[in-house]
Amino acid sequence: MLSFPLIAGIIASILHVLSGPDHLAAVTPIAIESKFKVWRIGFFWGAGHLLGMLIIGLLFFMFKDIIPVEAISGYSEQLVAVVLIGIGLWSLYKLFFKEKIHSRPHIHSDGEVYVHTHNHIHSDTKHKSNYGNNEKKSSFSIGVLHGLAGVAHFLLLLPALGFETRFESVQYIGGFAIGTLMAMTLYTHILGLVTKTSSNNKALLNTIRVAGGFFALIIGVYWMFLTL
Repeated sequence: MLSFPLIAGIIASILHVLSGPDHLAAVTPIAIESKFKVWRIGFFWGAGHLLGMLIIGLLFFMFKDIIPVEAISGYSEQLVAVVLIGIGLWSLYKLFFKEKIHSRPHIHSDGEVYVHTHNHIHSDTKHKSNYGNNEKKSSFSIGVLHGLAGVAHFLLLLPALGFETRFESVQYIGGFAIGTLMAMTLYTHILGLVTKTSSNNKALLNTIRVAGGFFALIIGVYWMFLTL
């Protein structure tokens, strides 16, 4: 039977993750472009986010009188904005410029020379593996950065101090971790399903990709404006 502290932690983390447009904007373009198990992007972002929150929380409690934790957090907020803008620009660049169509002349049996365009798809297993690992590393790193950005993040864990027993406090923190991983994993999984369903409709797929890129770009610019 699920206890109240566990449920409270899960609900608090889900609301925190899904109510942050910067959280969703950070993983949306990566999830849309991914050709692998998209749910892993959300999972690793969630793991990184938890680690970042843990780091900033420990720094605040242990060295708040020595280390300018709030300043570090503020710079992290600005770096989040830069990363979001970079993700948006990367996504749009990849869509409009990097995916070049190569043309090659062909001589048909009737003697005429025709020029056909080909989309070259490389299926090198090692390349795919490296790309998948890069996606996980990127998602994890961005998650850590989000966790570091904002001293207010660790305030979400303060309710753990209000429970009567240490076991209940641990349950709340555990619920928070579960909810964070669950929310982002589910979000990216749904994005993957939508993208896969649209894969046969090039126009719709490109619309989704453009929307994801602009989503990250707009939120990044907005976030930069808030942190200046």
